[in-house]
Amino acid sequence: MTLRDFIPAANQGADPGLYELENQALDPEGILWTELEKAAPWEDRTLVDLGCGSGFWLPKYHSAHQLIGVEPDESLLPLARARTSQAEVRHGSAEHLPLEAESVDVVHARFAYFFPSRHLDPTPGLNEVARVLRPGGRLVVIDNDGLHGEFAQLLGASAPAQRQGHGDYSTRWWAQRGATTTEVMSSWRFTSRDDLEAVLRLEFGEVADPWLAANPQAVGLSYGYLLHTWTRP
Repeated sequence: MTLRDFIPAANQGADPGLYELENQALDPEGILWTELEKAAPWEDRTLVDLGCGSGFWLPKYHSAHQLIGVEPDESLLPLARARTSQAEVRHGSAEHLPLEAESVDVVHARFAYFFPSRHLDPTPGLNEVARVLRPGGRLVVIDNDGLHGEFAQLLGASAPAQRQGHGDYSTRWWAQRGATTTEVMSSWRFTSRDDLEAVLRLEFGEVADPWLAANPQAVGLSYGYLLHTWTRP
C-alpha cells in the first residue's frame, strides 16, 4: 500500500533508538495506563494500536483477544513485528486502515495523527476509525495537555508544537464530536541526565535549552496527558 499523504515523524522516524528511551521514561507510575484501561477495557477484545511505531507498547496489551498494530512508516514495521508474537502488525494509517468494517472493539492512538488544529483536520481519520469499530466500540486518543505540567511549558515555547494546536483547542474539537476528555497528570523519568537532555532536544531542539539550564539537576519532568474517548454510536 502506498500512503501518499504520509509524513514521517520528526522524533521516532528520525531516531528510533532515542525514541525508545523516551518510551521507557513515560508514565513510570502507571497512572496513564490505569486511566486507559478505565476508558476502554480491552481484555478479551480486539484492539488496534494505531500508529504503533516500533511496537514498544504492544506487549502491554497482552490480555486482548486479538491485537493488531497499524503503522504508516515502513521502516518501523520490522521493529514492531519483532516486539511480540501476539500482535499482527499491518502497514496502514488513520485514513487508510487495513481492517474490515465493524471488526474492532478498541482503537488506541498515541500522539499519532489525531492532533486537531487550524492546520490539521482529523475528520477523515475519525471517519475511518468509525468504519472499523463495532457499534459501541471506542477510540481513545492520547494527546498532550498543553496547559498543565512542565512538558506543557516546553510545548508553549515550541513553534512546531503550537502549529499542532494549543490551549484547549483539541479538547473543544473532540467535545464537538461527542467525545469525553480526561486529564491525567503523570511524568517522564529517565535513568540519566544525558538521556533527558537528548530526548528533550529531539522533541524541541534548542527550545529545550532554557528549561534544562533552569533545572540543572532534573532527570525528569511533570507531563500532562489528555485522553479523548469517542464511542461509536
